[in-house]
Amino acid sequence: MSRAGAVSALTLAAVTGTLLAPGAASDAQAATARSKALSVAAAQKGDPYKYGAAGPHRFDCSGLTLYSYKKAGKKLPRTAQAQYNKTSRVSAAKRAKGDLVFFHSGGSVYHVGVYAGSGKVWHSPKAGSVVKLEKIWTKSVRYGRVR
Repeated sequence: MSRAGAVSALTLAAVTGTLLAPGAASDAQAATARSKALSVAAAQKGDPYKYGAAGPHRFDCSGLTLYSYKKAGKKLPRTAQAQYNKTSRVSAAKRAKGDLVFFHSGGSVYHVGVYAGSGKVWHSPKAGSVVKLEKIWTKSVRYGRVR
């Protein structure tokens, strides 16, 4: 980038209040993806759990989050632990609808869902169950934000 181009980009950032690295998503784009992923997860209500399934009509927990974010234009790894490793940590106070909720025991993540607000999560819990909205039942959770 030329010096004049760099100055113009910095001036634009000063005026608009934003400066993005090439390829970085803005906060608004990330919020839109979270909102879309939440809507997609909710639309799967009642779809049956199936181990290893990632949609479109059967899901395991990480398959539901993978599918929801894929429809929102974001790429996630396949397993709950790998999704945890890929996301940015968010405190419970700063969690937002559409963030991922990771359930853990010790250092291992064993379950994931999409945060729906008001202490609830969309998830595909276990064999014999279906995708549903439930109150988060434990304090052993961490929140992750997909960028």
